[in-house]
Amino acid sequence: MIIEPRTRGFICLTSHPVGCEQNIKNQIAYIQSKGKIEGAKKVLVIGASTGFGLASRITSAFGSDAATIGVFFDKPASEGRPASPGFYNTAAFEKEAIKAGLYAKSINGDAFSNEIKDQVVQLIKEDLGQVDLVIYSLASPVRTHPETGKRYKSVLKPIGGEFSNKTVDFHTGKVSEISIKPAEGDDIENTVTVMGGEDWKMWMDTLKAENLLAEGATTVAYSYIGPSLTEAVYRKGTIGAAKDHLEATAFTITDDLKSIGGKAYVSVNKALVTQASSAIPVIPLYISLLFKVMKEKGIHEGCIEQIERLYSERLFGGSLDLDDKGRIRIDDWEMREDVQAEITKLWEQATTENLTELGDLKGYSNDFFNLFGFKVEGVDYNEDVNELVEIPSIANVTI
Repeated sequence: MIIEPRTRGFICLTSHPVGCEQNIKNQIAYIQSKGKIEGAKKVLVIGASTGFGLASRITSAFGSDAATIGVFFDKPASEGRPASPGFYNTAAFEKEAIKAGLYAKSINGDAFSNEIKDQVVQLIKEDLGQVDLVIYSLASPVRTHPETGKRYKSVLKPIGGEFSNKTVDFHTGKVSEISIKPAEGDDIENTVTVMGGEDWKMWMDTLKAENLLAEGATTVAYSYIGPSLTEAVYRKGTIGAAKDHLEATAFTITDDLKSIGGKAYVSVNKALVTQASSAIPVIPLYISLLFKVMKEKGIHEGCIEQIERLYSERLFGGSLDLDDKGRIRIDDWEMREDVQAEITKLWEQATTENLTELGDLKGYSNDFFNLFGFKVEGVDYNEDVNELVEIPSIANVTI
């Protein structure tokens, strides 16, 4: 079939298998171009099919020759209906890993559930024995609690008062004012339950109890802080409350891992175009200005560049360089004073009429469509493609 992008708001309803595969090849090529990283050799990535989780899996495998197990929740294709992009990404990753002689297996299902945790435990026992690095990179709007069966839904809301500021429709380039009503009722608690650190700790407790963590094992979760421009809706909003909980959980997990000399860290990463960030009001306008400024200064990074630098310069080389709250700050280039000062100036000036000049709306749009395998250089989108792609390690398994 010929697959074209179909969008609704901040999501794309289709994805392209060949475009996704080319994206994976491009990221692998980048990692290989940077040379070897003396990193972990047996790696579990929870949330492995897109964004920072996918970049972590690629960097572990092709930077450190690591065996990787990836966990994600993605929809396979059916006749005439493409799979979700994470499914195609994982299929392409496993294909390239097999070519390179690397161990790579995947589990597709709800990572919040006890059932998927049990499947991962069994797979590690059978194939790897133990793991020495656990990446936690889940980004889900909902969570069914494995103990109570209660379903929680996260919300994007400020805390304490209504928030109003500029935003942009990145499809049309229209800049407008948006107002978001504050959190109420159980909004904060629900968001923390979905996006906080409870599930991360559950994973680490399970792995430790089953003796699946190697001596000195490390676990890393990803977070974001951002500038004052976005803090009312992000860091000081409901999501920020969840991130605070996630970051506090790192210290609890480190205490739990003392007996094996293990450590838990939170890496604060750069603002990037992801399916999650595209849904947050104000963030697309901020990112389009950020991209413009960082590209002009020659310090722009995508997911794969960020994670390669995290691995090579912080986790497995150089210094962790933790901040006063014990976090790894790989958002250091984004938060440079000169970068933020320039963005603040552009923010005041930005309108529908001048955003294409002041910001990098085209770059934002391209990155968005790249997430789904579209607008990838070297791919002929007029060609028929086979949508029925399988992931080698879980072929014929559906959810």
